[in-house]
Amino acid sequence: MRSVWTFCACALLFSYGATPQPAAAQSPYPSRPIRIIIGPSPDVFSRIIGEHLQQTWGQPVVVEPRPGAGGKLAVSAVSTAPPDGYTMLFATPTYTLNTAMKVATYDFIKEFQPVAIAGLISYALVINADVPAKSVGELVALAKAKPGTLNCASAGIGTVPHLACEFVNKSAGVDIVHVPYRDVNSGTMATVGGTTQMFFGVSTSAKTQIQAGTLRGLAVSTAERSTLLPELPTMVESGYPQFVMPGWGGFVAPAGTPKDIVDKINLEIRNALKRPELQQRLGAVGLEPPPSLSADEFGTFIKADIDRWSRYVAAIGPERLAPTNAPQ
Repeated sequence: MRSVWTFCACALLFSYGATPQPAAAQSPYPSRPIRIIIGPSPDVFSRIIGEHLQQTWGQPVVVEPRPGAGGKLAVSAVSTAPPDGYTMLFATPTYTLNTAMKVATYDFIKEFQPVAIAGLISYALVINADVPAKSVGELVALAKAKPGTLNCASAGIGTVPHLACEFVNKSAGVDIVHVPYRDVNSGTMATVGGTTQMFFGVSTSAKTQIQAGTLRGLAVSTAERSTLLPELPTMVESGYPQFVMPGWGGFVAPAGTPKDIVDKINLEIRNALKRPELQQRLGAVGLEPPPSLSADEFGTFIKADIDRWSRYVAAIGPERLAPTNAPQ
């Protein structure tokens, strides 16, 4: 009998040990601080949305600006982070435009997982108040009458304002001289002061100068009229159907981030963008309401943006976008 009991006890122990035990439950996302890395763009957009995420989830959301090297520092910090939803990049056309111009040292599509779009940014074509033009058509006529005498400021070589200047030349058949500056403010003030005659500026800063009478607004770069400058026609309405250059901002995570985490962040950011007070705060700093996109739809949006910039680069000619002279 003793041997029988011993056998039974051993069998029970073996059976218990062979039965798979439930793994320790993972903490629900998020259970610790979230980082948002910012490249060469304002950090205020991420801070506003980060506040909403922090209030909703009860976890700190830390915004870390890494503006150097044209976005490469920010890209490196995020692409090498664990794909767990705790590190995101605030992405802008800087990355899609660099990809289209083939100057990016990263593969934006393969190295990142689209999460959520945060808003659209319109650029306004503004001119010095002394330039005798009240519309895009009149500005083009002036440029044709005096080739090589009008200057167009930009925020630097290879930026959206630079491509916009060059596409005016290409699509209107004019010779306007591009003058690169180091940033948006420098380009704006050069046009206010008359050193340059025109500039494609972010609508928030352009609006201030237009209201002050120091610049005259002619059109905006987006497909639809800007909510910040609704009185200005689009470039499409002004006779240039191919001229659609929207800016945008959104969040991406390292490739491989779990879909359930991505979808949770996407849903909460979309919820945030429905709040009227948050829309007002974002609009005040230049981020206009975007279409409501899932993470997959935002991925399609990013690919379309790269395709759009690629067409502009091909139409203008890469040589005209090369750094032939240093920014002012």
